[in-house]
Amino acid sequence: IGHVNNVRYVKWAESARVNWVRNMGVHADPANRTNWENLMTNQGVGLILASIKIDYKFPVQFPDKISVYHKISKDLGSHNFALDVMILSEKEQRIAARCHEDIVTYNYAMGAKAPIPEFMRTVFEDTMRLQKETAQDAADEMREIDEKVGELERSVLGRAEM
Repeated sequence: IGHVNNVRYVKWAESARVNWVRNMGVHADPANRTNWENLMTNQGVGLILASIKIDYKFPVQFPDKISVYHKISKDLGSHNFALDVMILSEKEQRIAARCHEDIVTYNYAMGAKAPIPEFMRTVFEDTMRLQKETAQDAADEMREIDEKVGELERSVLGRAEM
């Protein structure tokens, strides 16, 4: 029993990203499932991790179960995109690390960066739109909760016995 080596966080993020990309082909774009799968090979255009930055929040202790979540973090470039990653500890019920990944689309046959394939760009743009809508919905709900708490505080503090 001890803390998990920091290199493991990179492996968790990498494995989860591969699953995330494959799931795009299964759930978001089944018509292009083979194209999504091929992104994980060195045949044609694939994805390369150009850089990863990890902010460790606390050391995960073995044994633990973790969950890893990815989201597209900024507008797409011509041949690159970025992902924000959250690694959660089940045992501690909190964020163990946050990562930022820069990903490049790469043409293995040409040995050079490649434009983001159109099928991928279409799904990512739709995903980013949904992310923004969901974030706005969450912000609206938090504002409503804050307003209700404020009303409750005013009603309690406005009582004669207070």
